[in-house]
Amino acid sequence: MNQHVKNVTAETTDLSRRSFLVGTAATGLVLGYAGVPGVSEALAAPSNFEPSVWYSISPEGLVTVTCGKADMGQHIASTMAQIVCEELGAKWSDMRVQLASNDPKFNDPVLGAQITGGSWSTMMNFDAMSRAGAAGRIALTEAAAAAMGLPPFYKDELVVRDSVISHPKSKKQMTFADIVKSGKATKTFTADDLKAIKLKTPDQYTMIGVSVPQLDIPSKTNGTAKYGIDVMLPGMAYGKVVTPPVRFGATVKSVDDSDAKKVPGFIKAVIVDDKTQTTSGWVVAVANTYAQARKAADALKIAYDGGPNAKLSSQSLLDEAKRLQGLDDSGQYFVKDGDPNAAFGSAAKVLEAEYTTNINIHAPMEPMNATAEFKGDILHIYSGNQFATRSGAIAAGAAGIDPKFVVMHQMWLGGGFGRRLDADMMVPAVQAAKAVGKPVKVIYSRENDMTMDFSRPLTYQKVKAGVDGDGKIAAISHDVVSAWPTARWGIPDFLTPSVDQKGPLDSFTVNGSDFFYTVPNHYVRAIKNEMAHNATPSGQLRSVAPGWTFWAVESMIDEIAAATGKDPAQLRISLLDGAGKNDGGAQRLRNTLLAAMGLAGYGTKKLPKGEGMGVACVSSQERATASWTACVAHVAVAPSGAVTVKKLTVATDVGTQVHPDNIRAQVEGAALWGLSLALYEKATLKDGGIEQTNFDSYTPLRMSQMPEVAVAVIANGEKATGVGEPAVTVVAPAIGNAIFNASGARVRALPITAEAVKANMKA
Repeated sequence: MNQHVKNVTAETTDLSRRSFLVGTAATGLVLGYAGVPGVSEALAAPSNFEPSVWYSISPEGLVTVTCGKADMGQHIASTMAQIVCEELGAKWSDMRVQLASNDPKFNDPVLGAQITGGSWSTMMNFDAMSRAGAAGRIALTEAAAAAMGLPPFYKDELVVRDSVISHPKSKKQMTFADIVKSGKATKTFTADDLKAIKLKTPDQYTMIGVSVPQLDIPSKTNGTAKYGIDVMLPGMAYGKVVTPPVRFGATVKSVDDSDAKKVPGFIKAVIVDDKTQTTSGWVVAVANTYAQARKAADALKIAYDGGPNAKLSSQSLLDEAKRLQGLDDSGQYFVKDGDPNAAFGSAAKVLEAEYTTNINIHAPMEPMNATAEFKGDILHIYSGNQFATRSGAIAAGAAGIDPKFVVMHQMWLGGGFGRRLDADMMVPAVQAAKAVGKPVKVIYSRENDMTMDFSRPLTYQKVKAGVDGDGKIAAISHDVVSAWPTARWGIPDFLTPSVDQKGPLDSFTVNGSDFFYTVPNHYVRAIKNEMAHNATPSGQLRSVAPGWTFWAVESMIDEIAAATGKDPAQLRISLLDGAGKNDGGAQRLRNTLLAAMGLAGYGTKKLPKGEGMGVACVSSQERATASWTACVAHVAVAPSGAVTVKKLTVATDVGTQVHPDNIRAQVEGAALWGLSLALYEKATLKDGGIEQTNFDSYTPLRMSQMPEVAVAVIANGEKATGVGEPAVTVVAPAIGNAIFNASGARVRALPITAEAVKANMKA
């Protein structure tokens, strides 16, 4: 669905909710530099050579690449620099990185909105950044030829390597620094010029595919890299939010600050009036220090109206999901191939199963934070965020100003995982700064962060499969019921028209259900759980829908294999025949499965009693931006039902690998995140609020629970795919299938508990 990211449409700049949520560079709606005197001009030294908006070369020969993506530890800034460096011909030690602001010049017509998610960054930026690098090389080469006094046609004889351009025949050479100082590098490129550039072929790469030192590590280890929480401004105050007992829908009836006034340094209690509808029922205690703000916040006596969601629980949301799924006319169709109902009627065997996942929380190590400062008519926001295009609009809406007067300062992110696609932390900071007339830094406590997270939604899925007399899958119907995180953003171009023409649906809640297996009759229905949508405003948690859709799909494939007496891996291989619309993708997925099986020794070794291996293979993301990933999980199941994951073997087809070590690190991290979601993480709703408030009750994977992780990377020179999220999606079903092979227990709910395993064990 990457085309939706490129086509975010603009609307008027009135203070309607829509204007807070959407916009493009075409109007300057969300990009706060339009019409702000002196801001853009101050960003670039005129002596630099700028072949592209995305990098500049200084007279000293230093190449500074501006990364338009959020860097949350995945080293995407270094990756962008490495792609540029390959085509530019620079020396790696000359490369530097910085993060983009929301200046309109960074809203690229090719790269689209400034959004970091979906494992899109490398796959969507590789070509454009390569062409930017190549354009710089061409411009420098022509300038060098002129400076050396060579005829123009001699430029093809020039060699560019390690920031030096040389002419072997005449033995003349110039460094990049010399060329920039000469002032002769002036060539510019149109969009058509860039498109016409012939890029290197993979066999010509000297930088791509090399594990060079990551450029951001020195500053992150010596403390000079600045995260949002590090921002310090003159005269700055601090804000501590008090969040209501209900996740969404509560309102503040009254605030008694008499005890807060006794706290030294207390300035004011600000009731957040958020017309963007991002937050609800919040109060900010503002003081001179954060410690004082915390004390003052604790001293506030706040009366709430709990609102319409005050009595809801996780069970309420699940019950509503089941009710909606049982209605024939609910939801919209995402896939509608053939006629599954007719196929079920003639099937030799029909299987049905329900799969569920619970609420999950992002919980990045750096809690949400933002610092807001008004300088005259200009609002400056300092924060790490994954969606600058939308966040600037929300900040403007919170301030009640035209979005063109918002300047966003992008910071390094201490973890994101999708959490910082939302901009809620900016709302209390902006309103507190406006109320007290000075800069305010708001820092969430861990409790604020967890109870007010835009979480992965609770999901309910009903899958029905029909098998013919030959044991082949004749039909699958799949209903997915959840809150719709992307619909909450209010950006129409991020939604997908339903195939039954009933209106747009949130495809980011059903991606993955449109698998690459050949099944002639296949329906997928996306059903919005309005109750969950309102009570637990959901966000994009690492892997998004494929984290739950593949849990259902890959579990059902195994259930079919067991019911028909087939090996689950061989059944998958037979289904990945590449027929019809699955051409190409199915073969790549088949190859990753075979690679994972081979590395794990699947089917070649006899395991002890109580141990088993399970497989899963997935396309990971949207079909249009698929990443091919397979996993073999090796588990041991105790008589008590306790599960120990001994080893995860993951194979992934990345097409073109930019930085091998980073790819392996991301795949390993994603696999462990998937394991954490599969066995350990669970949040619950009670009386409208999230019950878990810290890591004592919300329990991600601990170091002592780490299994061995083996990774096979397939780099075949195809277009680069994403690697940050794919392995998350494949681990849970592989573990569930391994549990069945080890114990006979079929589990259908995440997280998998010892009680559920024991209850379903074979006698």
